[in-house]
Formats: sequence, structure tokens, C-alpha cells
Amino acid sequence: MEFRPCIDLHNGQVKQIVGSTLDQNEKPVENFVSQRPAGYYADLFKQDGVYGGHVIMLGKGNEKAAIEALQAFPQGLQIGGGIHADNALHYLTKGASHVIVTSYIFHNGALDLDHLNKLVGITGKDQLVLDLSCRKKEGRYYVVTDRWQQFTDFYLSKENIGFLEEYCSELLVHGVDVEGKKLGIDKELTALLADCTSTPVTYAGGVSGFDDLEVINETGRGKINVTIGSALDIFGGHMSYQQTVKWFSGRKHSID
Repeated sequence: MEFRPCIDLHNGQVKQIVGSTLDQNEKPVENFVSQRPAGYYADLFKQDGVYGGHVIMLGKGNEKAAIEALQAFPQGLQIGGGIHADNALHYLTKGASHVIVTSYIFHNGALDLDHLNKLVGITGKDQLVLDLSCRKKEGRYYVVTDRWQQFTDFYLSKENIGFLEEYCSELLVHGVDVEGKKLGIDKELTALLADCTSTPVTYAGGVSGFDDLEVINETGRGKINVTIGSALDIFGGHMSYQQTVKWFSGRKHSID
């Protein structure tokens, strides 16, 4: 179980927003807007040896800030948000350890194997993270794309996840219905991920305190990595970032 911090970028600024409110026609709900640049957070994670964090570009106007973060912590951060076959290599050469992809591999609400194979041909499996962020509908967790507004026909199951694991090195799954709301995690989703995944997987959504981390550790059987955003004090929340780093370090050392 590892800590995967995040640097969410919106209009060139580091922000924490409620992801389900992202829409082209409306201003999203903002939990936090930082006065510090993206490179500050990347350098912080570098100093603490916290690898595998995410730089997520939420819309246009974030290229400069994203590159700043990647170059502050070369090979220490993954990048997502609008990644496709034509720009994936660009971000890898700028210092990203992996690219995170969702919408590009789903077209008109369905998995696009042509796009997926094209992408893997460029990045290789080892540098590709597939984002299967999902919302619950009719008792199943369906992948959502296009700023989490469009449902696909792809739902999370052992068979479906196992198929995609052949193409990537990691999975990232946001529990969209709880993401950014600091109201607690989706325990059913974390248990499902523990049952269905064999590659590293990171859960994001709803973490509001250390009790939630304990629950994820239990329901995810120690297999699930975790992203924390709005709850951290460096992003305006009440959870100590330094204590969070120590909490995960303690879990890692106890396993080692």
C-alpha cells in the first residue's frame, strides 16, 4: 500500500475540485486554489521520496505548469488528462515516468482496441497507466470519460480488468461519486478492486482521514495504493501531509 500524491491542474493553477462538477459550460466546485506553483509540490514529493504521484491536467491551459512539475521531479510523477497517441511520447520525454489514459481508449462509449494498441506501440506496456475511473449504475461500476460525464459500456469485473491488465503496468480508479467531497471512501469499490486486480492499482476518492486509510488497507487487503487530495493540509484540508507520509512509510516497513 503506497501513497500516490496528486497535483491537479486547472487553468494553470494547482487546485482541488469536485471532479464530478467538471463541465465545459460551468465553473467546477473548487475546494482549494493554491498560491504555489506546480513545481513546489513536485519538489516536496521529491524531497520526501514519494514516487508515483499524479499530475492531472483538467482541461486546457495546463501544459506549462505540468511540464514544470515533471521537470522538478524527473521520473517521479505520472501525467494524465488529455493524453493520446500523438502527445504521450512528448510527456515521457519531458520527465513523466508514466502516462495515464482514459478517454482516448474509449470511443463513443466503448473500448477502442485500435487506439489502445496504437498507444501501447508508442509507450510500451511498462509506461502506461489506464484510468478506469467509474460511477455506479444499476449495481455495477461503469467507466466514465470526458470529464467523468459520459458513461461507457465498460464495467469493472475480474474478466474486464484482467483483459486490460495485459496492456498496462498500473491502473488508476477514481470513485467519482465520492471524489473531492471528503465524505468518506467507497468501500465496496476498494473491495472490488482487491478482488479483481493483479497489477498495481491506485484508488482515489473520498479519503477524509486516517480512519479511511485503515479501512482501505483492510478492504483492499493491503493491495490498493491511495491518492489523497482535498483532505491534505497542503491542499487546504486537515490531514497532515507529513503524518500521511509517515503513515504509509510505516505500513511499507512493516510489510518489508
